[in-house]
Amino acid sequence: MNYAGMKALVMGLGLHGGGLESARYLARHGAEVTVTDLRDEKTLAPSIEKLEGIGGAPIRYVLSRHEMADFEHADMVIKNPGVRPDSPYLQAARRIETDISIFLTDSPARLTAVSGSKGKSSVSSALHWVLQEARGERIAARKAGLPGKAALLGKAWLGGNITVSPLTFLDELKADDDVVLELSSWQLGDLKGRGFKPRAAVLTAILPDHLNWYGTMEAYVADKRIIYQGQDEHDATIAADDSWGRSFLSESRGRPLVYAESPLSDGVSGGWLTGPGGPGLVRLSGETFEAVPAKLLVPGWHQKKNLLAAALALLDLGLDAETVRQGLASFPGIEHRLEFFHEAGGVRFYNDTAATIPEAAAAAVEAFSDTPLVLITGGSDKNLDYSPLVKAAPRAKGIILLAGTGSDKLKALFAGAGIAFQGPFDNVDAAVRAVLDTAEPGDTAVLSPGCASFGMFLNEFDRGRQWKEGVLRLVPNCAIS
Repeated sequence: MNYAGMKALVMGLGLHGGGLESARYLARHGAEVTVTDLRDEKTLAPSIEKLEGIGGAPIRYVLSRHEMADFEHADMVIKNPGVRPDSPYLQAARRIETDISIFLTDSPARLTAVSGSKGKSSVSSALHWVLQEARGERIAARKAGLPGKAALLGKAWLGGNITVSPLTFLDELKADDDVVLELSSWQLGDLKGRGFKPRAAVLTAILPDHLNWYGTMEAYVADKRIIYQGQDEHDATIAADDSWGRSFLSESRGRPLVYAESPLSDGVSGGWLTGPGGPGLVRLSGETFEAVPAKLLVPGWHQKKNLLAAALALLDLGLDAETVRQGLASFPGIEHRLEFFHEAGGVRFYNDTAATIPEAAAAAVEAFSDTPLVLITGGSDKNLDYSPLVKAAPRAKGIILLAGTGSDKLKALFAGAGIAFQGPFDNVDAAVRAVLDTAEPGDTAVLSPGCASFGMFLNEFDRGRQWKEGVLRLVPNCAIS
């Protein structure tokens, strides 16, 4: 699309790339760009610096405030997903877009979309990993003069809610490429009524989240449903064998594929897990075969279930079973999701900062059920039910709380259940020192907050980085004895 001469207003520059890349992309394509954000220049300095010298007309900044006239006069407003659609500023806009909607308008590539409450980053990254590996295998086979297993051309790309705006690679895309987009409920909500049509749509676990924004689960899940509402019989919808998943699959016009924790009924296409130590099996067109290997590089039952969902999408996209199985076997996991990053004195340290709801933190505890665990948890409240975390907490030999309104609730719940804890601590170094006082050789220490990151940190990724930096600074090799 030609944006030359268009007056584009980017609402929310932010620090995660969406607003930044919208401004960069539109400026490079000839638009007259204004950026407006309620945060000040000092806070936004890292993003502003990245926009210097990009070419085109100079970008205009309106910071620490919004001006209604900017919204009234803009040809197009690009909103941040975190801005409520009922904002009076947006009500004054002639046309509203997002970095995702701009991308979808101009992209020629095949699209796979992933959403859910938890697991969407792992599924998205696994999909991208295998699509990359399959292409690498094909290229290697061709160079060796051998027939390749995968008939994939082009490249594989990953973007969306995983903090990489797809506008960063839009200009490089070809029709033979594959794009995997991780999409939040907010990003999907912004696509309502736009005919969003991914070739494969994967829905991961649906759990209570963002209820301080949506108010009800039904409103929250309504935005998730947008991922498949534009699909038809040429597409596939992959969802879990639970009440939410069954409702998704009954509504979608795409081919339904189910992933489950136990064998599926006859005649149902999809896959299931054979137990914590076993592989994931898939049944398609009446044939059953192994698609997820028994042993993975990232621990946990929920991780294996995530990779089963990814396997179904990959198989529907045309990859053969052995390519999928081998690709998933080598998948290393991703930053901030049960990420192993350090070992000292026999203690292994993990970063699971993306576990921002209690169910995700409880799943982390379960993932390390075969080793003594020191759990660093807590943070800010999102009006969630903490009982899953309280139920799992006794399995940990030590619990260390980070400061926040969610931890205030956890303190009372832990005390009522007779569960010992340390803290809450209002800085990472204090939490790390508490780990040193608790952990012994053979233990695992994992940051899995089950809460939001407001207050102590810029966001959950800043929390994870600070945790890793604190551990690496204060826990040199062999420091624990």
